[in-house]
Amino acid sequence: MNQAVQKRDVFDAIADPTRRRLIYLLSDGDERSLHEITPHFQMGRTAVSKHLTILKDASLVHDRRVGRETRYKLNASPLKEIEDWVAFYRKYWSNNMMRLGQLLEEDEE
Repeated sequence: MNQAVQKRDVFDAIADPTRRRLIYLLSDGDERSLHEITPHFQMGRTAVSKHLTILKDASLVHDRRVGRETRYKLNASPLKEIEDWVAFYRKYWSNNMMRLGQLLEEDEE
């Protein structure tokens, strides 16, 4: 598959703290322009734009042109993949904690 059309991995997209902050910033559901987003970060518009592009490539952000500016909005549905992955390990840790609790109770007896 051509890399230009290959979808970016969601896990890779959220690996960077700046991109996680962008997701949080856009989580209110409002569309925001690059001009509105950039002041929330200690980097220039070009760097913020690159992070938004990575999120867009992972389908975590949708953009649309409004006049001369581009508006960005969060698309949280790809985060379901991460939620499912974490849920698997949550069960794992829950079972281990129950076993640890049982062992500690047995030790006390």
